[in-house]
Amino acid sequence: MATEHTYRVIVRGRWDGLTDEARERLLAEVDDHGLAQLRFTPEGSLAYDAALRSFTYRYVIVSDAADGEELAAALAEEKAEAALAAAGYGYRDLRSSATDMDTVKVNRKGR
Repeated sequence: MATEHTYRVIVRGRWDGLTDEARERLLAEVDDHGLAQLRFTPEGSLAYDAALRSFTYRYVIVSDAADGEELAAALAEEKAEAALAAAGYGYRDLRSSATDMDTVKVNRKGR
């Protein structure tokens, strides 16, 4: 039986070739996509600012531990690409970083 691990993945990218309509939609929703609303979720949480230069998605990915952080990052990038395409948003330069939450060591003060 394979062991599953939970990964937190941050996918970063740059807006590219946004249509006027896409820009208007993004700017109309900018207050709903600030850093305060950013969470790690299976569906992904999108953050950007009014400058519309770059964006960040945060995902929780659960996958086989043997596949590691690399696969978790690839899965999150696929999800981000699908979400951006579905919304009609142009993008470029996707890159991601993943953290295996099952292997993170927590140092607590005072113990």
